[in-house]
Amino acid sequence: MAPTPVATPVVRFDTVGSTNEAALAQVGGAAPCWFVAARQTGGRGRRGRPWASEPGNLYASLLLVDAAPAARQPELCFVAALALYDAVRAVTGIDPLRIGLKWPNDVMIDGAKLAGILLEGTVAPGGRAATVIGFGVNCAHHPADTPYPTTDLAAAGYPTDPPALLAALDASMAARLAEWARGAGFAATRDAWLRRASGLGKAMTARLGSREVAGVFEALDFSGAMVLRRSDGVRETISAGDVFPTPAAPV
Repeated sequence: MAPTPVATPVVRFDTVGSTNEAALAQVGGAAPCWFVAARQTGGRGRRGRPWASEPGNLYASLLLVDAAPAARQPELCFVAALALYDAVRAVTGIDPLRIGLKWPNDVMIDGAKLAGILLEGTVAPGGRAATVIGFGVNCAHHPADTPYPTTDLAAAGYPTDPPALLAALDASMAARLAEWARGAGFAATRDAWLRRASGLGKAMTARLGSREVAGVFEALDFSGAMVLRRSDGVRETISAGDVFPTPAAPV
């Protein structure tokens, strides 16, 4: 089957270590540009965790150069999450009650993780900031040995061709980048993310290295950090960490 046309240039691999590594190796070349593989042998998630990369899923990394001032680059994780949410809905037509976003950039279906998004930054020639946004989307397979629930589009009832999803993602990334406007439009991006948040107003636990913080997910601050209201009423701002729903107490 011929790949669905994508407006942005695409470099394709049958097999590659990771699409993020391939993109980072080409900083200084044409940008924006997608780097897409049918299979990864060294896929990784946040904090260097391995990412299962069976054929049949989407593995794609978008290289951006000078997308915004360096201080605004972290906001791209919200842009990317919204774009993937939009693309999945466009391709599948899934009920919006089944799909949501978990802070900061996990796309969830029926409470299970559908995809991983990994942002990595470097410096392009001339001192310009370069960002690689890696997407690993479970189209046909999902790992079973994870500490949290996972799913894939086929298991959710929506068999999806990775090239079709890439074409939708390319269009939605362009739209969400335009809305973000190099950071000037982050308020709109933040509001859009909050409208799709799956854990807003619910009890969450943030794992921050050697400690945990539990509380109600109350808001995002204006930098995109999560605000948890602890049981003692103190609001704690979480800028980085792993966040999970707090298990309900036994009755």
